[in-house]
Amino acid sequence: MTPFPAAPPFALRARLLSPVTDGTTLDVMDGLIEVDQRGRIATVGAWPGAEAPASVIDLRPMVVMPGLVDLHVHLPQIPNAGLGSGLDLLTWLDRYIFPLERAYDRSVAELQAPSAFRAFAAAGTTTVVAYAALWEDSTDAAFAAAEEHGIRAIIGKVMMDRITYDTDIARNEILERSLRQSDDLASRWHGRDDGRLRYAFTPRFAVSCTAEMLRESAALAAHHGAYWQTHLSEDAGEITEVRRHFPDARDYLDVYDHAGALGARTILAHAIHLSDREVARLVDSGSSVAHCPASNLFLSSGMMPLGAYRAAGIPVGLGSDVAGGPELSLFSVMRAGAVTQRVLELSGRADPSNATRPSDWIRLASLEGARALGMDGEIGSLEVGKEADLIAVDPRLTTPLPGDDPRLDADDVFSRLIFRPHPNMVRGAWVRARLLAGPPSFDGIG
Repeated sequence: MTPFPAAPPFALRARLLSPVTDGTTLDVMDGLIEVDQRGRIATVGAWPGAEAPASVIDLRPMVVMPGLVDLHVHLPQIPNAGLGSGLDLLTWLDRYIFPLERAYDRSVAELQAPSAFRAFAAAGTTTVVAYAALWEDSTDAAFAAAEEHGIRAIIGKVMMDRITYDTDIARNEILERSLRQSDDLASRWHGRDDGRLRYAFTPRFAVSCTAEMLRESAALAAHHGAYWQTHLSEDAGEITEVRRHFPDARDYLDVYDHAGALGARTILAHAIHLSDREVARLVDSGSSVAHCPASNLFLSSGMMPLGAYRAAGIPVGLGSDVAGGPELSLFSVMRAGAVTQRVLELSGRADPSNATRPSDWIRLASLEGARALGMDGEIGSLEVGKEADLIAVDPRLTTPLPGDDPRLDADDVFSRLIFRPHPNMVRGAWVRARLLAGPPSFDGIG
């Protein structure tokens, strides 16, 4: 067994595959990537032969790629992944999710969050944007687990003051307490470890929040320079409820716009059923969308017209949306997204000229996810100067028979990873060149 390097500096020899900021794809069959003492990428290029550094870890035939960015996760819901398929969103929340989140206190978070972050790393996810539960103490525990593990994490305490599972407080006290606790959490955690940990103010969605909650949470996010995340236009029943609660709004997005919540640090999950006006306003505001195709199919919510949104200029990344999505792996999410887009094209509901290739899905899961967070100058691709958020993937595990030709082009390798993902194919993951913990088989090369 050859151990992976645990901390910088180090140099790896492997095939290098990555989206690049200029829109191209890096593909170096026999490559060298060097990471300096600061955990930043110092060299990316072809294997230099005799001029190679003296100490190099040879990972061939593995592929080194940028770590993946999951823009939408619910930490308390992970134990329920795969339960409740076919239910509509609001019924599913009442039956499966609110009871689980209600129980997510500090003791549960301290037990589950470390395992969750290990599982994300083992799936190739090095950046997680997560919802916790309503409770301040368990959100604090989730942050502590992320700090210890080493994953890059943006987390927020869920905020709900219209519909809520917090039955231990008077209704007229919920708003003030939720705002105060969220403010305190942001003060403690936003920007921790030189920005590896950040805070997201997290009103669940317009159905469960008053206009004041939306407005005041957005103001706090602006005050802290933090993120603001919620759900948008996921399900027909949800949209109907939003119209009922906000009859003066032009549409669903207008509710958030009136709250002053749109902007470059806003992450809106799902956004399936948008009007042309909403699409234009998202582009104009610079707000980002977390596309969650596996969840959209699992809960029969709908099929997002990804190609049209990207063509319009909406910043889009990917989200697993566990437990609405049944799997943590963004490779599986990419497969669900690719299938969805093929269905839209075959049914005449999507322009084939906007079709996505395998390399597009990898870009969405890495560099575009980083761009949605305003972090594409720091992570998301294998480019000199960026922080070394990397994964090592063994493509041999995706082949149907031993001995298949490993000399596939980049799109074919990506296609195998997306359509034949193996649960053990991610063999190592680093954030700032520090090896993240995962299951035992994940810590070295067997």
